[in-house]
Amino acid sequence: MESKDLTPSQIVAELDKYIIGQHEAKRNVAIALRNRWRRMNVPGDMRQEIMPNNILMIGATGVGKTEIARRLARIADAPFVKVEASKFTEVGYVGRDVESMVRDLVEQSVNLVRSKKKEEVSERAAAVVEDLILDALIPPMKTGPARTTGFPTSGEQVPEGDSELNERTRHHFREKIRSGEMDERKIEIDIRQSSGGNVGMIGAGMMDEVSMMNLQEMLNGMMPKKSRKRRVSIAEARKILMEEEVSRLIDMDEVKEEAIRRAENAGIIFIDEIDKVASGNRKGGGGPDVSREGVQRDLLPIVEGSTVNTKHGVIRTDHVLFIAAGAFHMSKPSDLIPELQGRFPIRVELNNLVYEDFVRILTDPKNALVKQYQALFESEGVTAVFSPESIEELARMAVTINTEVENIGARRLQTVMSRLLNEFLFDVPDRIPSGSRIEITREMVAEKLGGLSKNRDLSEYIL
Repeated sequence: MESKDLTPSQIVAELDKYIIGQHEAKRNVAIALRNRWRRMNVPGDMRQEIMPNNILMIGATGVGKTEIARRLARIADAPFVKVEASKFTEVGYVGRDVESMVRDLVEQSVNLVRSKKKEEVSERAAAVVEDLILDALIPPMKTGPARTTGFPTSGEQVPEGDSELNERTRHHFREKIRSGEMDERKIEIDIRQSSGGNVGMIGAGMMDEVSMMNLQEMLNGMMPKKSRKRRVSIAEARKILMEEEVSRLIDMDEVKEEAIRRAENAGIIFIDEIDKVASGNRKGGGGPDVSREGVQRDLLPIVEGSTVNTKHGVIRTDHVLFIAAGAFHMSKPSDLIPELQGRFPIRVELNNLVYEDFVRILTDPKNALVKQYQALFESEGVTAVFSPESIEELARMAVTINTEVENIGARRLQTVMSRLLNEFLFDVPDRIPSGSRIEITREMVAEKLGGLSKNRDLSEYIL
């Protein structure tokens, strides 16, 4: 089912497959996603007036903020970029500028659209590549002594008039190519390549990044294309030629136009650690640190809606959905500048995870940790069985460590699972051969992880 056909309740149901709890946050992102489809179906000028309701998620690390945004983007099949607000610097300082997040979004969108176009032309490209490989195996027909029986081998001359024999020969080799019998056979192919590498420019320091990329692209386009011969296996030739043929069949101008439209109307930018640039998070006075408020003011026009130049074209950010998130331990949302607060009208406070949540996280989601580790063991032919009591003990251990040391939410489960099973993973398949069965019990968990809960430092194991 396509994302446009999903109702808010169905979107929540999809999120429930991977994320435990946080129902309020799921409801809000589901509404935001459905509203995008609704806006695109609003007639007339009103469509441009409807702005997305950006979301601010408040919650401790490891409660599911990033996962909700990432899964939402997958459901929507939309360009998605995750950035950390603390990585940006105020204009005038050396570092990443806030517009780079929009350029990353467009790049992601181009990759998405190109991937879809590649699927559309892959069948046509595969047919062309097959013929190119056949041409390399069976060179063009030349006049020579006629063969009366059998098939010619690679490089043999075929009489000019013997088209029937040539056709049967090509069919014979085509079947062998398709079956993979000839994948290791070496052939010589022509590979197209640009005549030069990057072109350096004196005095380019004053030019911005986008101008440099566009100029570089233009200069490379003006350079004549060269080809060189290379001897490779048929399997490798298929990959190389497929990529070249797909690039030839795809209209990149069309891809870029569609990518810009998709980024503008369906793009999602997830700004993590936004609490780190809140003024309340500052410890002490000024100093050499970049102004947090300056970063916020640079973010503001992007979130409000502005025009950004990218190497693929100009994009407006008015209808990009922004989801910001932060723990807000050292600050509170009201410490953000009022203008930025106003651009995130939907605020959702995510709940801290409790013991029952940890038990469900270990077993319920489609990508649950227990299922992941069982799949790893199964790849070696080993069966891993977790008793219900062992899972309860793992959850209890994770909650205890989070309470005593530092609360890193569900990420703590990675720590305890890794600590519990690394020894087994090391012994497979040398000491634990294929066909073996490993049973994880409560006693085993308590024995292997008992030291973790006693050691309050745990510096070796904190993620």
